[in-house]
Amino acid sequence: MADGSSTPRGIQPPAYQVGGHKGLQITEDGTLLMKPALPLELQFYQNTLADPTLAPLRQWVPTYLGTLRLEGQSTAEGLRSVDWIPEREKDECIAIFIENLIHGFRKPNILDIKLGTVLYDEDAPPDKKERMQNAARRTTSGETGVRLTGFQVFDNKTSQPIIIPKTYGKSISTSELPAGIARFFPVGGSMTTLSHPSHARRGLSGTQGEQMDVGLPGTLLLPILRSIRKSTQEIRDVLSTTELRLVGSSLLVIYEGDWDRAEMGVQWLARNPTSTTDDKDQQTEDEGAEIEGDGDVQDSEGVEEEEEDDTSEGDSEDGGNNWPCVARLIDFGHTRLKPGQGPDPGVLKGLETVLNLLDGRIASVECML
Repeated sequence: MADGSSTPRGIQPPAYQVGGHKGLQITEDGTLLMKPALPLELQFYQNTLADPTLAPLRQWVPTYLGTLRLEGQSTAEGLRSVDWIPEREKDECIAIFIENLIHGFRKPNILDIKLGTVLYDEDAPPDKKERMQNAARRTTSGETGVRLTGFQVFDNKTSQPIIIPKTYGKSISTSELPAGIARFFPVGGSMTTLSHPSHARRGLSGTQGEQMDVGLPGTLLLPILRSIRKSTQEIRDVLSTTELRLVGSSLLVIYEGDWDRAEMGVQWLARNPTSTTDDKDQQTEDEGAEIEGDGDVQDSEGVEEEEEDDTSEGDSEDGGNNWPCVARLIDFGHTRLKPGQGPDPGVLKGLETVLNLLDGRIASVECML
């Protein structure tokens, strides 16, 4: 239990967040993300474990490890006056524990791509529906099914992240999406302007809009792009046979910005050409199902103890990832099962757009080599 005046011990804000929602926290060891969840999001994660029709989707969403009950206030300083009580007490807000996808990356370059052409839930009031319809028309969402919510890439000289906020993705046109993807996947060794001066800010310091030394060498970036494309295609294939409506969900893309770690990851990809992170994900899924089935509150230390003695195929000896990139679906606060209504056409359209953008960037990088 917290002391009533500070963030609970072992829970802290994430070091990196380019999109998503307020209130996210991570465990002290960095492996788990604690997220206040709407009922539909909790239901979605529980359904991925219980519903056989959603089994193919499990490896493409963060692993769900259970819930705790949250009481207290969320402030600018963090969670205050917080008690953790079992899920069965239904009066207060639910917090879910899911895997922290960023954990294990030394310099995570992160992109949040909002998917779908419909930006409002079916039970939204008429005024909100109208606002969201206008927002889709004003941005790239309505035409392409995607919006670049925000991203960060690491500066090779300062080793600090350069953050491109939501305003950039809301301001660009469909024709500018390839340039946006190129800014997230720059080729190292050449100076790059990531965005307009009004859109870019550094993680710590620097001059906005300046020429920056960012990106990986093309020989490392190309296999990473191909791996991300492969994962995106598999996500698209799974969703094409899954009867869901995903309103407000995103494709989260992360790749290693540290040159040495990225090189190790690319070598791992060459040795494991059919792998993503499935082996580790499956192990964590099994642990999550066991925690959910027990119905007891489990803290991060309990999960850590189960994982300590296991060296997964996807883990390096220094505790980082062997794999150099990840692509996953996230944010399911407005996701609903829709049996008999087919897959979500707007989300499929968005994933097709992402695939086309990746194809274009792959071709550009190939021409540089």
